[in-house]
Amino acid sequence: MSQFLGPDFNTPIAWLADLIAPAFIRSSHNIEDIIIPEEDKEMLRSLARERLLFFTNHPSTAEPMIAYYIANVMGSRFHYMTTRRAFDFLFGAASVLLRGLGCFSVIPGIADKESMKMARNILMEPKGKLVLFPEGEPMCGENDVLMPFQPGIVRLSMSAYDDLQKIDSKADISILSGFIKYKIKATTDHILGDLIHSIQNIENHLGLESGNRNLLRRFLMVGRVLLENGEREYGISFSRDEDYNFRIERLRHRILDKAAQKLRLESYNIEADAIRKLRHLTSVIELIELKYPIQKLPVLNSQELKEIKRDCVRAYDFITIKKDYLVSKPSPERFYEWLQRFESLVLHKNPQAMGGVPSRLPRKAYIYFSKPFWVGEYYKEYKKDKKNGLNLLLFRIEHDMKALLNHSQELTTPIVTPFDVSEYF
Repeated sequence: MSQFLGPDFNTPIAWLADLIAPAFIRSSHNIEDIIIPEEDKEMLRSLARERLLFFTNHPSTAEPMIAYYIANVMGSRFHYMTTRRAFDFLFGAASVLLRGLGCFSVIPGIADKESMKMARNILMEPKGKLVLFPEGEPMCGENDVLMPFQPGIVRLSMSAYDDLQKIDSKADISILSGFIKYKIKATTDHILGDLIHSIQNIENHLGLESGNRNLLRRFLMVGRVLLENGEREYGISFSRDEDYNFRIERLRHRILDKAAQKLRLESYNIEADAIRKLRHLTSVIELIELKYPIQKLPVLNSQELKEIKRDCVRAYDFITIKKDYLVSKPSPERFYEWLQRFESLVLHKNPQAMGGVPSRLPRKAYIYFSKPFWVGEYYKEYKKDKKNGLNLLLFRIEHDMKALLNHSQELTTPIVTPFDVSEYF
């Protein structure tokens, strides 16, 4: 039996969403302002009558709602490929809302032919528009980082164009890449006061004394202690002479590999990087929760599944605690990204990037766009050499989004002196 759920656009639901979207974004994500330059608003409106694939970064759960806001600015409606489990939220009531807004389901980790067919059909429509998040899931939780892109986004793009050519050789699909950058909307004194109070709370729970350490060293000290606690829990012998980044990489792989053993996965690639391992595990967990009819899917009781999901969250937290990321640019935004990891590991709060509590301080969302281009620009090369054509298209999207990321860096600045750390925090 198919578990696919297609879009079922509902005008009253869409009108209601248009009305409450700004308030919902503010209440659920503490985003008070969404900033799009006027020239970009004009560019968006110029695409209202085109077929369109819109790509953007996806560090948190806020981006789908911001994409909805962008569609309103454009004067159009987008479709959204949405993970299947989201339709079961609120005892299934979420399904009516999501489908009414143009969402359709996709199940990660399998060849979801129905979802891919729906995506291509949407792009065959004269003004069909589809939002894709090329980083996929899980979300990285770091606004200044792009995770490896899923290559399936360009296969879908080119397949849709191929379908389109069969009915109209002059038709094309526009690609628009965006980047959403969040900036905390508070005074420096307010931010520092909140960070100091918050890290003190974490230190108290861990029984730590900050001594004369500055704010940056206090965060690194907590990160080191959590690393050492994790190493002990997972039976890893360590030396403080070993490189911090090496140790944290080893720990997250140990956590993920243990979770894979609990799932008894035969196809698990122990040599893969941590992100790909985590993607594999979370896709299997979703299949189990959906009771998807796959013969080799492990049978687990609720407690076993809960423990494996906890392992994945812990691995996720350690994946995003990177020393160089914070030390090189200790901005308020990066401090709070680390703080969310600490609160997940120590206080067992659900991370914001995984649907947890919103940012404690208000934020602005700045949206940057690259110059739109056409899928057809790469079709000739694709017909000559499919692999190279797809690689060139993926490179273009990655290049555009990385350029937007780099451009956005001027928005945020360090709140304390970078690299002001001791040899071992």
